[in-house]
Amino acid sequence: MVAMTRLIPATKPFVLVALTSVATVLFLFFSRRPDPPAPAPPSMAARSFVLWLHGLGDSGPANEPIKTLFTSPEFRLTKWSFPSAPSKPVTCNYGAVMPSWFDIHEIPIKADSPKDENGVLQAVKNVHAMIDKEIAAGISPNNVFVCGFSQGGALTLASVLLYPKTLGGGAVFSGWVPFNSSILDQVSPDAKRTPISWAHGIDDRTVLFEAGQAGPPFLAEAGVSCEFKAYPGLGHSINNEELRNLESWIRARLQSSS
Repeated sequence: MVAMTRLIPATKPFVLVALTSVATVLFLFFSRRPDPPAPAPPSMAARSFVLWLHGLGDSGPANEPIKTLFTSPEFRLTKWSFPSAPSKPVTCNYGAVMPSWFDIHEIPIKADSPKDENGVLQAVKNVHAMIDKEIAAGISPNNVFVCGFSQGGALTLASVLLYPKTLGGGAVFSGWVPFNSSILDQVSPDAKRTPISWAHGIDDRTVLFEAGQAGPPFLAEAGVSCEFKAYPGLGHSINNEELRNLESWIRARLQSSS
């Protein structure tokens, strides 16, 4: 499994539990390290962009090994970005300061959990600035993919829905809908054409499966396409099957939008 940080609710001071160390990622996914795609010559500009948004309490650099698992030649000209969230107080952890894209009021997260809409919208502006920069550099919006785990998955959903152009896709892992249905009025016709992939573990006890299941009906109300896949036995983490599926999902859309 990929290293992710999980929050465990408690009556005593909160506890942060690292599920596995990042150093074990490649060992767990492959019996030997895969050969990455050959690097592109310096003169060749990136043709696609993958933005990965981490979960609460994690960091961008800790997730960078993920890109080494994408070995298909289609990713040879892909630019990856793993930004880190700013540090701020988090309500569900008794106000402790940690990397967080926006505030989270309670753990576990349910379909009807309180939402920090203002914080989400501010974080969305920052994500949009990252996307705008790559598009200005020459990457087609159709080859821009935003992916995220847990809190980063919720931010992924908000970011692609509120971006004014059609993107290549948004991939949500163990995420939730971080705002109310009133936000749907802000979703543009172009944004509604951005495909969404949603993966969620049935045994997730941090972001409950019910919170993930609430996503497709919410998106259907907005007229947005969503592929939802449930993973039996999976808790609040990412497994190798999910990332293999993500590689195939992005690759198919790179081929059709190149």
